[in-house]
Amino acid sequence: MEYRNFGSSGLETSVIGFGGWPMGKGHYGSFDEKEVIDAVHAALDIGITLFDTAPGYGSGAGEKLLGQALHGRRDDIVLVSKGGLTYFNSENRRGRDSSYESLSKGLEDTLNRLDTDYLDVFLIHWPDESRSMSEPMEAISKFQEAGKIRFGGVSNFSSNQMKECVNTFPIVTNQVGYHLFDFRPEEEIFPFCQANDIGAMAYGSLAHGLLTGTMTPDTEFEENDWRKSLIAFGQPIFQGDNFLTNLQKVEDLRDIASEREMTVAQLALAWVISNPVISVALVGTRTPAEIEENAEAIEWVMTPEEREQIRAIVSAEYDPELDIEDDY
Repeated sequence: MEYRNFGSSGLETSVIGFGGWPMGKGHYGSFDEKEVIDAVHAALDIGITLFDTAPGYGSGAGEKLLGQALHGRRDDIVLVSKGGLTYFNSENRRGRDSSYESLSKGLEDTLNRLDTDYLDVFLIHWPDESRSMSEPMEAISKFQEAGKIRFGGVSNFSSNQMKECVNTFPIVTNQVGYHLFDFRPEEEIFPFCQANDIGAMAYGSLAHGLLTGTMTPDTEFEENDWRKSLIAFGQPIFQGDNFLTNLQKVEDLRDIASEREMTVAQLALAWVISNPVISVALVGTRTPAEIEENAEAIEWVMTPEEREQIRAIVSAEYDPELDIEDDY
């Protein structure tokens, strides 16, 4: 396994991380809990050290299952969870609340579900634009002083929001969606991270399943799978003709991967971690075989030429007749 730091923090992580979103019931369809626990153990065995979760993954069920799977291995890992999303009973809706009271209660509940005294990294899940970004940063600082967390960071924050955060607290990471069908963080977020020694955590590294190479035109999502909306964080990548076009691009990527005797999923992960701002690429995994395959992506040390060739395939400018010489 390859290891990197979160910027200049000195906190080390495996470059492939275990994403806990699919462990939350009601989000990614049905699954076998025992098989997921076996997948966590397989990840530990191959040197994966970072495990990411959140209270919002199955209303705490994901955290509880991960805590069960990690029992007895707390000192071997980097444990990440989040706060700032809550349920407003009076309004019968979920929303963002980064007040100290909400974050403090949420953190205590998270620690209880994970059966641990502290988190290695605590993130604000989504920016609460109803208040100054300094407010959650001041809360994080208090949690750190109390020994409840080692480091703090954010998730889904813009560069301007991060700028406001670092004036109050030295965040070590921003967790954002980043994959071969989503280049948006490259414009402003990643340059800010690099300029300020902040590591980036990439979620959705396999385009929420599209880059696993297992989907077909007949793929249908279960009723309790968030992808049934066919929209992934504002992008209609599973929708109609977009989906069919994207499936063809996945097949083009598969051709390149096969030349390296790699899978398209391994290619996708290798592409993400070839960006030096990335500290860890998160992969949602439910079986030992999946995490073992994903971890092998580190064997592909992707050249800049390969990276651009692959990017061209999925970009709008891609010409299928374009002959790009391989540099390996």
